[in-house]
Amino acid sequence: MILWIIAILAVAAASAILYGKHRWESGTNELLARLEAGRRAVGPATYDARELDSLPAPVQRYFRKVLQDAQPMIAAVTVEHTGTFNMGEKSDNWKKFASRQRVITQRRGFLWDARVAVVPGIAAYVHDAFVAGEGILHATAFGLVTIMNLRGTREVAEGELMRYLAEAAWYPTALLPSQGVRWEAVDDSSARATLVDGDITLTMLFTFDDAGLIASTRAEARGRLVEGAAIPTPWEGRVWDYEVRDGMLVPLSGEVAWILPEGPKPYWRGRIERLEYEFGR
Repeated sequence: MILWIIAILAVAAASAILYGKHRWESGTNELLARLEAGRRAVGPATYDARELDSLPAPVQRYFRKVLQDAQPMIAAVTVEHTGTFNMGEKSDNWKKFASRQRVITQRRGFLWDARVAVVPGIAAYVHDAFVAGEGILHATAFGLVTIMNLRGTREVAEGELMRYLAEAAWYPTALLPSQGVRWEAVDDSSARATLVDGDITLTMLFTFDDAGLIASTRAEARGRLVEGAAIPTPWEGRVWDYEVRDGMLVPLSGEVAWILPEGPKPYWRGRIERLEYEFGR
């Protein structure tokens, strides 16, 4: 009898896991459909170095380093990552993750679909997204039990648009003035980038290394969840390991951190395993 009970429980658990996976994938497909539905034509179709003439010096050096003249404009990209995610609030608790991300450059948006190994045999399914101007942060256990579900507020939308801009070194043509980014000089190794999407306007600081490549991107106030409340907190992403992909120089490794009074608190460390670009016509 005990063996029968164990077998029944095992079948029930496996069925629940399969159902949760199917339910999560259905939600992922719905978000992807919304993302694609808002897609617009990218123009101009190719990069012309003459559009750099009025940009700050470090920004000009960056584009001349990572792009070739007549480089096709990126319309979309699919990114696959592996890495670790820090689940700890007061102390570090790094867990492995694998994720797949879809990015559209016009209208700007993305969907990050991740699996985080919380404990052996239990995974958190996570959507982090900016779709049609809406920010979304949704996490569940097995795709069934909701851990977090934030969406629809201005604070979440601003935070997700910051992520889109901070990660644009992966899709560098999206940072060009012709694609809607306005650049302002700071000094010889940094510049501010301003992006407008709907009624959201945000500005972030880009810092460039000695090779002229983006080294970090910083926002002075992004909502950090502390006991359920979003606290405006400095936030920074760093990238490195640049390699050529489809004629462009892009970073393959990165780290994201909250900048706290006691020092940086990293919470995401990852490496790109695959990049697949789609270009404008």
